[in-house]
Amino acid sequence: MFRNLLPRLFGEDPPASGLSADDAEMAVAALLVRIARADHRYHDEERARIDALLAQRTRLSPGAAADRRAAAEMLEAEAPDTVRFTRAVKERIPLDQRNAVISAMWEIALADGHRSADEDSAVRLAAKLLGVNDVDSALARQDVERSLAAGQD
Repeated sequence: MFRNLLPRLFGEDPPASGLSADDAEMAVAALLVRIARADHRYHDEERARIDALLAQRTRLSPGAAADRRAAAEMLEAEAPDTVRFTRAVKERIPLDQRNAVISAMWEIALADGHRSADEDSAVRLAAKLLGVNDVDSALARQDVERSLAAGQD
């Protein structure tokens, strides 16, 4: 799966048949990894949250979600830029569902309890490339912050 996905995502020409829904979900997973790595500190809390989000998004078992994250880590390391991932997501995921992707990114950015400028910038760039406006991204972040604060009580 991983080796076949690289040319589809990073090739000069997109495949004639477009990307599959699985390809788009792998691109989402790689975006989540990219957000977690943006501050150069990739913590266990972030890995666990990525696994949980992947399991929730696509109804994967915990083991399958961890496997997808591991593949996404390799894919993200090979990616020249964020644009390729967001293009795959935009192609297969409707705008109203992309807001959920932005919320997931904020969950990852805030998972370690530390909000960094690098992660903020990475989420903002991804949101822009996904066609999600700044207001909707900020509202998603605020919802995640409230949810995390409520979970600490």
